Amino acid sequence: MSYPREISDANPDYGSDGRKMDSPNAWPPDSKALPDAIDDGEQQIIEAGEAKYHRLGWKRLTIMLIVEAIGLGALSIPSAFATLGMVAGVICCVGIGLIAIYTSYVIGQVKLAFPAVRHYGDAGGLLMGRVGNELFTTMLVLQLVFLTGSNCLTGTIAFRHLAQNEHVCSVVFGAVSAIILLLLSIPSSFADMAFLGYIDFVSIVAAIGITIIATGIKGTEAGLSTVDWSALPQGNPSFSDGFIAISNIVFAYTFASCLFSFMDEMHTPKDFTKSVWTLGILQIVIYTITGATIYAFVGHKVDSPALLSAGSIVSKVAFGIALPVIFISGAICTIVAGRLIHGRIYEKSVTRYVNTTKGWITWLALITVLTILAWIIAEAIPFFDDLLSIISALFTSGFSFYLPPIMWFVLIRKGSWYSKENLFLSIVNFLVFIFGLVVLVGGLYSSIQDIVSGLDPARRMGANHGHLEKQLPHWQRPWGI
Repeated sequence: MSYPREISDANPDYGSDGRKMDSPNAWPPDSKALPDAIDDGEQQIIEAGEAKYHRLGWKRLTIMLIVEAIGLGALSIPSAFATLGMVAGVICCVGIGLIAIYTSYVIGQVKLAFPAVRHYGDAGGLLMGRVGNELFTTMLVLQLVFLTGSNCLTGTIAFRHLAQNEHVCSVVFGAVSAIILLLLSIPSSFADMAFLGYIDFVSIVAAIGITIIATGIKGTEAGLSTVDWSALPQGNPSFSDGFIAISNIVFAYTFASCLFSFMDEMHTPKDFTKSVWTLGILQIVIYTITGATIYAFVGHKVDSPALLSAGSIVSKVAFGIALPVIFISGAICTIVAGRLIHGRIYEKSVTRYVNTTKGWITWLALITVLTILAWIIAEAIPFFDDLLSIISALFTSGFSFYLPPIMWFVLIRKGSWYSKENLFLSIVNFLVFIFGLVVLVGGLYSSIQDIVSGLDPARRMGANHGHLEKQLPHWQRPWGI
């Protein structure tokens, strides 16, 4: 019979299932993707399923990464520039973008070397055995569910801002947001979602463009020479303020956690480098231009998200145009989590291909449960914004920054770290690892500080009167993933 998982000799020390040949306890264990005894009908389902889940080319992969990476979070970057100053803001946008490109390249190299790695959990299995697989899988699913909840909350706030109807309960808007997220999560293949990615990209570019033009017009009318932007930080910001600003930029670049899952659907995985470089350069350009121009037009009083600085009417227009970003990005998170869980439950069954009646029933049931769970989290948990920030600091810092260097050292490095061929990359990976740890520690500290500050009744009262941004997480606010 034929098996669906391809075999690669990219790393001869490991078998086709990703298990190190001389390590009896390594993960994954010796097992076939499907049982040995299958009939012709099941073989046809397998072949159709493999064709369904291997249609992603590098262009579509780029679109999927754009959906995951570039959202309305880009409009929180001007406020980061206001805290850091123009010089530090530009340096952070470019420097962190280059780091994100490199760590994503490392993740792609791991996927090429170990084709059986279908998601970050499998990579954790290569590093730490079964414990690593379960730990990384739990981390990834938890992060994705909370991010879906974040997008559900964002949809609720956006609808409230657009409607400005105090008689409509926010739970109603939340339910509508959850239903939209669920409907967009029905396609189980990323290739099927790619066409929505084009809508997503046009949506966010249009929203950013409208904001830049509107703030530029307002700044010109008031006199650009009077705008109080500065090359250096103003007002002696605290460590927490500074790190929150840096975090807005850091988490705008975090798209690596889903790269394994996306690459698993590529028909030519080695082309991933084109996608990573295209997305990385696009992000650097968009974020730097957005942050620098809007900050230069508005000054240190720029709102977060920056479209609130464009005026009431323009901000409503921008919110309306940006609605696809909110829901498509959230649906992608649900699909990634659903594919991971569904694939593990039906690992040895053709049901995992979601091309049979049972497959579709179980898939629809699973994404419904995930969406409801995300909605409950968004509606019920106090301090949801800070909780999301803690989740981001704990998990995203690892998936995108300090774990890829570990994977380079353990999984794909050939020869000693201090050899002539490896010394430069060893230093680079060590520095990236340290950067990831700084993001982890600084992010947790800033989140805790924000919670403590949020307990101040006066500050919380101000948060509920006209400042939309105060309802949102202080970094990677749920305006897009």
